[in-house]
Amino acid sequence: MASAAEQMAANLSWGALGKATDLRQRILFTVGLLIVYRLGTWIPVPGIDHVALTQFMDKASTGITGILSMFTGGAIRRMGIFALGIMPYISASIIVQLLQTMVPALESLKKEGEAGRKKINQYTRYGTVALAIFQGWGMAVSIEAGKLAQHPGLDFRLSCVVTLVGGTLFLMWLGEQITARGIGNGVSLIIFIGIIAEVPAAAARFLSQGRSGDVSPAVIIGVMVMVVLTIAFVVFMEQAQRRIHIQYPRRQVGMKIYDGGSSHLPVKVNPSGVIPAIFASSLLLLPTTISTFSGNQTGPFMSTILAYFGPGQPLYLAFFTGMIVFFSFFYTHNVAFKVDDVADNLKNQNGFVPGIRPGKKTEDYLTYVVNRILVLGAAYLALVCLLPEILRHEFAIPFYFGGTSVLIVVSVAMDTVSQIQSHLLAHQYEGLIERSQLRGKKRAAVRKAPTRR
Repeated sequence: MASAAEQMAANLSWGALGKATDLRQRILFTVGLLIVYRLGTWIPVPGIDHVALTQFMDKASTGITGILSMFTGGAIRRMGIFALGIMPYISASIIVQLLQTMVPALESLKKEGEAGRKKINQYTRYGTVALAIFQGWGMAVSIEAGKLAQHPGLDFRLSCVVTLVGGTLFLMWLGEQITARGIGNGVSLIIFIGIIAEVPAAAARFLSQGRSGDVSPAVIIGVMVMVVLTIAFVVFMEQAQRRIHIQYPRRQVGMKIYDGGSSHLPVKVNPSGVIPAIFASSLLLLPTTISTFSGNQTGPFMSTILAYFGPGQPLYLAFFTGMIVFFSFFYTHNVAFKVDDVADNLKNQNGFVPGIRPGKKTEDYLTYVVNRILVLGAAYLALVCLLPEILRHEFAIPFYFGGTSVLIVVSVAMDTVSQIQSHLLAHQYEGLIERSQLRGKKRAAVRKAPTRR
């Protein structure tokens, strides 16, 4: 039987958005900062030959450039100040999360509460600066190697690095402000807007090639159907979960004895989210990134690697699948769902799985359940990430469409909508409490004490 909170959430009306002043201000604040981000993608890095850059980007629109352009909102295509995007911060955050499971000092910081969390965030910012400097320097050298700089030299490299690192740090600050004072996760929304902003232009180019006859109408219809089915499948799988029944024994408080309750421990089919796909994509893009701007300087070894690890090649798909499966298990067991911590928390709260003894037996049972679920979750991630790659390679789709971007868009949209609903539900609760207080005052005013005669 549904609880009162679930019934209220089911009957929630979006018309209450106009009455929720705080939520409306948060949404407007978020939209304003995202507009600032979109404007920044059009501010160019100084010293770039934009004519040569445009010609180069048009030739590489379906390779690594298309992938990076999708994640940076087109900033790398125009070589804007946000060309690195927010990815250095994402990479640093993931690295720090993984180090927390391997470095005892970081693991102890994690358990210190708010002070430890601030210290870990500080380390993440330091890692972001280091990664941004490294990537910015590599991008500056690549721009010079591709003969896209007007005045190559040390001055250009330093100015390019300072501009790109400053843009990444500004995006990191924007993301933190959106998370604290806006709605949704700021970093995820920045990536979400970057991907969405590139979709109309890519779709327009795709349809224009269909009108010119370069792409058959059957391919166009097939791509549209595939996009719709992929989004529906991702939404279904992201909401799917296995619920483990948890029982709590009777407890005595003072002279009263309270009956034991029961609840459910939800385990998502995909506990690690989009992290395995991002990790696998980063590893696969490494050789392509190195060779993209190097022109004719690619050696025989790198040429061999690119021949076997090019998008759509069998070895590329096999390695991509293997990395997704590996990171799904590794990230889930070490970061997303640590079964030993869950088992200890249940034991400390006197909770237990019916038929399973608390402690080590519960940990073994949770490990067994999570591993079985991860088989399905890893297969789901691999299918969503590989199917667009195969179809794009086989049918020569002239723009980048990847499963990773679909996963990010759907996950961020679902998370943001759920947060908006939570704010609306809280506002509805506040309205009910205020009305009940007013009714109580009216009843108290009506029921006056009888006057003495």
